[in-house]
Amino acid sequence: MKINIYYGGRGLLDDPTLYVVNKISEVLQELRVSVERFNIYEYKNTISTLPQTLKEADGIILATTVEWLGIGGYMQQFLDSCWLYGDKEKISATYMQPIVMSTTYGEREGVLTLENAWEILGGQPCSGLCGYVDDLVAFEMNRDYNLIIEKKAENLYRTISQKMKSMPTSNQAMTKTVQRTKQLELTPQESEQLSKYVANDNYVKKQKEDIEELANMFKGLLGDMKEEDNEYITNLQSHFVPQSDFAANYLFMIDGKEKPLVVEVQKEEATIYYGEKEEIDVFVKLTPALLENIMKGQITFQRAFMTGEMTAKGNFKTLRMLDNIFIFE
Repeated sequence: MKINIYYGGRGLLDDPTLYVVNKISEVLQELRVSVERFNIYEYKNTISTLPQTLKEADGIILATTVEWLGIGGYMQQFLDSCWLYGDKEKISATYMQPIVMSTTYGEREGVLTLENAWEILGGQPCSGLCGYVDDLVAFEMNRDYNLIIEKKAENLYRTISQKMKSMPTSNQAMTKTVQRTKQLELTPQESEQLSKYVANDNYVKKQKEDIEELANMFKGLLGDMKEEDNEYITNLQSHFVPQSDFAANYLFMIDGKEKPLVVEVQKEEATIYYGEKEEIDVFVKLTPALLENIMKGQITFQRAFMTGEMTAKGNFKTLRMLDNIFIFE
């Protein structure tokens, strides 16, 4: 059995959460459990990649300290990353025990926040531990408090080893039936790769520059422009594969072309032309050489995007459909 501990505090020596986490780690290790701790503050520039560490864990502990209000920024960023880039199938089978210690008011609300967040993610929450600590030395010396901590660690071990079930909750029902928040519909492998891109400051900066360049190019399209030839249009039309119940608008910015190439797909038909279009689902920027390689079947649209040869902005699921509606062999 393996349990990961994600600590969302600031790492202060007098942080009571650190004492509780260390005590729980000792008990779990005595039970022959592999324990690995991640101090989130040490990953503050790469928090988006942390959800990938959930893969090998049977259970996790989310531990944080309420210093003035709420669970703290580091823990909130980690949960955001789980929502955006985490493997939801793996999370659904992962037990989570919240630990929130407070040096002010709000430890119970902190535990409730972590439980609600994990349920909305689809995971399995366990009975948590919270408390207010005014004097850390007195807290550490209190035998009754230490016994409570040990029992919580044993309960976590028992819950995971026996795969105990919990009663259904409204959070889980809401997630399955009425959750409307849009997510990136990516495979676990694509989510992992995307999380690494997001954590790369240079990559993010380059993406922003590309988007700004696209915006400037659109502004330049408002003047008079000469007629473009029908290059690429015939080739795309001849390789179009109709898809039932699928509609989307693509805009290709091809280097050297004054006007963008617009592709309007409406189920059985595809309208392709050089011009302008306001309602666009996916913006794509690429070179003529790359587009020619795609049309020769040497590389797919998705592969070109994942390798960085082609940049895109918009719905990722719609972007992936390009390889279904245009098949080049």
